[in-house]
Amino acid sequence: MSVDPSRRSLLFGRKPAAQSPVVFRPPWAIAQFIEHCTRCNACVEACPTQIIVRGDGGFPELDFTRGECSFCGECRTACQSPALSAAQTWQQTIRISERCLAGQGVECRVCGESCDARAIRFILQPGRVAQPQLDSEACTGCGACIAPCPSQAIAMIQTGKTA
Repeated sequence: MSVDPSRRSLLFGRKPAAQSPVVFRPPWAIAQFIEHCTRCNACVEACPTQIIVRGDGGFPELDFTRGECSFCGECRTACQSPALSAAQTWQQTIRISERCLAGQGVECRVCGESCDARAIRFILQPGRVAQPQLDSEACTGCGACIAPCPSQAIAMIQTGKTA
């Protein structure tokens, strides 16, 4: 029997989301992660950046508002189940939405300053503030730019690329 997660939101006084948010599992999560994960919290406890948290149903998920993934592999090493595999690749990148302050004429480059991979650069525009431009090939999907964004204009998305 399947449970509609939007009904759970009603109990907590939240409006149901128009669309379920994408849940990001720890790096190296296999396609059958839910079937293999034992919910032991070993990966949550092992994460040095503390971005792996217990999500719905007790399954680990990434919370990029807490920080970034360093891809250190501690979660994979701590996992005793086959839910995380070294053969699995990280296939995420970011998207910068129209809520970006630069698009509204406000000078803000905090995302670019947070990006060690230098995947976010700011392009000068005549008569406007510099606009962010994402180099999706350089983006590692670490999420370092998400938490510091003052307008919450950056979100993690699934891609087809391997990182």
